[in-house]
Amino acid sequence: MSALIRTIGGDLPAELAGPTYVHEHLIIDSPLVAESMPHIHLHSVDEAVAEVQTCVAAGVRTMVDAMPAASGRDPERLSRISVLTGMRVVAATGLHTARYYEHLPWTREETPEQLAARFTADIEDGIDRNDYRGETVDRTAMRAGLVKVGALTETLSDRDERLFEAAAITHMTTRVPVLTHTEGGRGGIRQIERLLDHGVAAERIAVSHTDKTKDSGYHHAMLETGVFLCYDQGIRDPETTLWLTTQMIESGFGDQILLGTDGARRSLWSTLGGSPGLARCTAPHLRWSMRRLRSLSSWITRLAFSPWVGEHHPLFPRTISLRGT
Repeated sequence: MSALIRTIGGDLPAELAGPTYVHEHLIIDSPLVAESMPHIHLHSVDEAVAEVQTCVAAGVRTMVDAMPAASGRDPERLSRISVLTGMRVVAATGLHTARYYEHLPWTREETPEQLAARFTADIEDGIDRNDYRGETVDRTAMRAGLVKVGALTETLSDRDERLFEAAAITHMTTRVPVLTHTEGGRGGIRQIERLLDHGVAAERIAVSHTDKTKDSGYHHAMLETGVFLCYDQGIRDPETTLWLTTQMIESGFGDQILLGTDGARRSLWSTLGGSPGLARCTAPHLRWSMRRLRSLSSWITRLAFSPWVGEHHPLFPRTISLRGT
């Protein structure tokens, strides 16, 4: 059986993904975000549909929504966005940085094994309708397709160490890829080392936001390990993203560069009166590099999980009929 992408609407052969935005934010809605981070409060299906439709018109076919557990994700709203636009959406499990979890002590107290059990259930059984912020768990039919973890500093705190170990356990159990968050683009080397130490293969790792740091030596060092880098600042700082992309292509790393917008700002969405809009990542100033990046449309094939050989693994007993994908 070919490698699969686990989208919010069901499993899809990876080769059908088409041009893919690797790190997006379509829904971010929690009480903490609404009160303390209104600039990233993305709560409306209608608003997201309008913005995503501009990306569909530009040729994008798959988006990875990178908001992990209990940080403001909503599988049902993501599903509606996918159905109404035709965009394939891959949802994330895992945990974001600590600032999203002030009132959720379990995120600080659970062991790596306990965290991995939550993450694995999101992938196997379905994402909790309450996003692990309620008193009970009510699983939906929508399942996560990757695990995301992040850190705020270049060194990993005790909390970070638990999260990265939990992500590795989840990956080893489910075979879904691991996406990481770097703050300011820094700290990628340590994150990569930790995941490799825990047994995650380099080609199953993608490190986000690294184009916030214009240091070609740093990028070379990460890419030489065999991981993917997600350049997702192209609509905020297109000159740096284009420069880094060109440098890495010319250094022979083109197949390891992924693109996205990290568009988690209301001020970036054109349909909300912001600029330049999520579709800008396909605009002429980046098209030269995108034409040379085979990974733009094939990265998810490389990072997709492969079903266990022989009888179906218990985590993946079936392929869900696609809804809106």
